[in-house]
Amino acid sequence: MKRAIRGALIFEGLAKDDKQAEKLMKTEKITLSPGHHHDAVGPMTGIISASMPVIVTKDQKHGNTAYSTFNEGGGKVLWFGSVSEESIERLKFIRDVFGPAMKKVLKKMGGIPVWSVLAQGIQMGDECHNRHASSTNIFLKSLVEPLFSLKLPKEQAFQVYRFIAGNSHFFLNISMTACKLAMDSARDIENSTIVTAMSRNGTDFGIRVSGLGDKWFNAPAPYLLDALYNPGYGPSDGAPDIGDSSIIETMGLGGFAIAAAPSMASFAGGGYQESVEITKRMGQITTVKNTKFGIPSLDFEGTPLGIDIRKVVETEILPSINSAVVHKSSGAGQIGAGIVHAPYECFTKAVTAFGSKYRLAA
Repeated sequence: MKRAIRGALIFEGLAKDDKQAEKLMKTEKITLSPGHHHDAVGPMTGIISASMPVIVTKDQKHGNTAYSTFNEGGGKVLWFGSVSEESIERLKFIRDVFGPAMKKVLKKMGGIPVWSVLAQGIQMGDECHNRHASSTNIFLKSLVEPLFSLKLPKEQAFQVYRFIAGNSHFFLNISMTACKLAMDSARDIENSTIVTAMSRNGTDFGIRVSGLGDKWFNAPAPYLLDALYNPGYGPSDGAPDIGDSSIIETMGLGGFAIAAAPSMASFAGGGYQESVEITKRMGQITTVKNTKFGIPSLDFEGTPLGIDIRKVVETEILPSINSAVVHKSSGAGQIGAGIVHAPYECFTKAVTAFGSKYRLAA
C-alpha cells in the first residue's frame, strides 16, 4: 500500500523519486482516505489519485454513482504495489491516451449494462473476481465497432484495443463499481444484519453491516494459505490480503460463485467438486439466491446473496474470497492467487454491536 502511494505521488508530479515520495507521504501535506468513503473501490492497493481517469457507474433507478480506476493489467503495476518506470508509464498512458479514448467510446455507446455483461460472463465460465476473461471479451466485442468508427488516429484506436484485449482482468474494476452500488443500496436498513461491504488494506480486514451504519468491524487481515504461487515464491513471501475487490463476494459473486468457473477449481484445492461445495456452503450464510446470475453446473441456481452476520457466527462458515497475493516487501507485484476467508472476529464484533444497539433501542 505504501509503495502504491509513493508511486501515485511520483505519477502526480508531487515527488521526483521514491525517496522523496516516502518523505512526503509522512507529512500532513498528503491526506489519505478510504475509497469506500468516497463511493469508490479499487482492487489490491486500490489507490486513486487526482489525475487518474475513473470509471463512473450509475444506479439508474436511485441516481447513485460509484467509481474506480481502469484496471492496469499485469506486470509491474501500481495496483500490485509496484513503483517503477514501467508502472508510472502505464499510468500516464491510461491518463493521456486510453482514458480520453474510452470516454468518447462510451459516450458513443451510451454506456454499458454491467449486470448484463456479468450475467453472460457467469454463463461462460467467469466467477467475476479472479476470472473475468469472458466478461472482458464480451465488453471488448461491444466496443470494437464504436471504437474504430471514431475519428481517432488509427494507432491510438489499436492501442486501446490491444490494452483491453491483453488484459483478461480488465472488467474487474467495472464489476466492482456495480457491486458497490448494489450493496450501498442495502445500507442503513433498521434491524438488518446483512453485510454491505467487506474490504482489506493489507493490515486490517473490515466489514460494514446494514443496520449498524458506517461503522467498520475490523480484525487482522488474513494471509492466503490456500494459494497457487508463481515459480520461486511461496507463502512466506506473500503479504496479508489486500484490496476493495471483496465487495464482489459481498454481492455474491467471486468466491461465492466459484462453481461457475471450472478453470478456478485448482484454487479450491480439491478440484471442481470442491468448488461446487464452496458455493453451496456460502448458501448457508446468505439469505437469498440471486436469479440474475444462474450457475450452469447447479442447474442454473442463482448465486448466494446477502451475507448474514448471525449465520456466520452460528455456523462458523466464513465468507470465501478469491484473491491474489502480492509480495510483502520487494515490489515484485503479484506472486500468486487463491482463496482466503474473512476473519471470524469481524462477525462476532458486529453481532455484539448489533445486540447492544437494538437491545438498548428496545
